Amino acid sequence: MSASPSSEDRLSCILAPGRGAVVTGAASGIGLAAAKRFAALGMHVCLADVDEDALDAAHEEVRAAAQAGRVMSMAVDVAAPDAVAAMQERVQDTFGGVALLMNNAVARHAGGCLDEPDNWRKTIDVGLFGVINGCQAFAPAMIAAGEPAMIVNVGSKQGITNPPGRPHYNVAKAAVKAYTELLQHELRGGNGGKAAAVSAHLLIPGMTTTGGRDHRPGAWWPDQVVDFMLAALEQGDFYILCPDGEVTPEMDAKRILWAAHDITENRPPLTRWHPDFKAAFDAFKP
Repeated sequence: MSASPSSEDRLSCILAPGRGAVVTGAASGIGLAAAKRFAALGMHVCLADVDEDALDAAHEEVRAAAQAGRVMSMAVDVAAPDAVAAMQERVQDTFGGVALLMNNAVARHAGGCLDEPDNWRKTIDVGLFGVINGCQAFAPAMIAAGEPAMIVNVGSKQGITNPPGRPHYNVAKAAVKAYTELLQHELRGGNGGKAAAVSAHLLIPGMTTTGGRDHRPGAWWPDQVVDFMLAALEQGDFYILCPDGEVTPEMDAKRILWAAHDITENRPPLTRWHPDFKAAFDAFKP
């Protein structure tokens, strides 16, 4: 019986020249940075985004970075299952298969918990169902191929610690976290089935300058997130929890554990933002 390949060897096989990668939300930010990196490694890359003008510009950037691999782009609304399924068929026909699927597309809306239902639906349709649609369209063929492959779903710290202010986004990203955990459990044979050669991973960026926004002090650039992601994947990490220029891994751990203690200690929700608990949070040492 041969030994299982190391995480480093497995990643090298996945990112090898001539293998296929699909990135949604690829017209800017982390998605564009990832697509350029995959192309520079010699992979065939498909960029997907709903913004056609930005997608055209991104296509040229990725093509300029490409080595031997092909570059294709498709204007796709990831909230539409039929559109994602059609993309999978075209990519399969063009590349012969997909080794890496990165579900990165997102929609953001300002507002509160009682905001218009349409804003909730748009955020969740893209941010959550875009991930589910991508996995359901691409994962079966990736599994059937029997070769090392991976799915990277992009979550958020806001889906873990749940800061007030953008409930639509928090809810979508919390669901992405839960979905990706369950997906990886299934892929490794955790429900009694056969373990697949495909793995799922959750990328959790820190403060990152994306989408043409002004750069904030302490924020990472998308390339830094991609660097961190690839280093973590090389180690086989499931949770890829990125720091940034302001938030250290220690601070992330403190915030995540404090939020969990709201439940285990039967405190009110979101006490990190409650003035009565400020001193206790400041003194908390996990």
